[in-house]
Amino acid sequence: MTASATRSRENTRARLVEAARQVFAEVGLEGASVEAVCERAGFTRGAFYSNFESKDELFLMLAATVADARVTAVRDRVDEITAEGGLVEGCDPTDLLQKVMDSGSDDRLGVMLMSEIRIRALRDAAFGAAYLVQEREMVASIARIVTDIVEAGKLRLLLPAEEAARMLMIVWEGMTVRSAMAGYDEAQLRRAGSTELGRLVELLLES
Repeated sequence: MTASATRSRENTRARLVEAARQVFAEVGLEGASVEAVCERAGFTRGAFYSNFESKDELFLMLAATVADARVTAVRDRVDEITAEGGLVEGCDPTDLLQKVMDSGSDDRLGVMLMSEIRIRALRDAAFGAAYLVQEREMVASIARIVTDIVEAGKLRLLLPAEEAARMLMIVWEGMTVRSAMAGYDEAQLRRAGSTELGRLVELLLES
């Protein structure tokens, strides 16, 4: 496949994923049919099935896009704080966490999408297995960020970085879901999540 063809394929997939996000926002996961996504993206069903085997594959990619955006936002913010001299030995981990979370990309749509995808994963074993593989990749990405922060700040975790990352992710996701239910806006979603994560971080670090 030529470079031009590869770029064209990537562009088509990106447009389908964005169309899926828009349609999902309007009608939810079950209502977001292949036809509706294709119409929104301006493609035929043939174009869809030359890029994705099924709607499930498309929405797994959409979920991965949401997760990647979250992790990237955190990584970029950590890099900024490091460049500013804020990530050094003796820094306050709770204060650092608040600064990191303030740059998050959480929104109600993302919370709804991930919630519906988890319900789909509960109902379908094959989809669930694919989702868990994707989730493990996200945990590994978070663990790498946790490790970098711990090493730069000369902090000491009371358990392995991957276990800490999983706990942080579970608490954060639980809080964002409940905050979305309460009608919080994006800033409030981040603040609610960071408050609970701050409490957890205090338990995960050696005092």
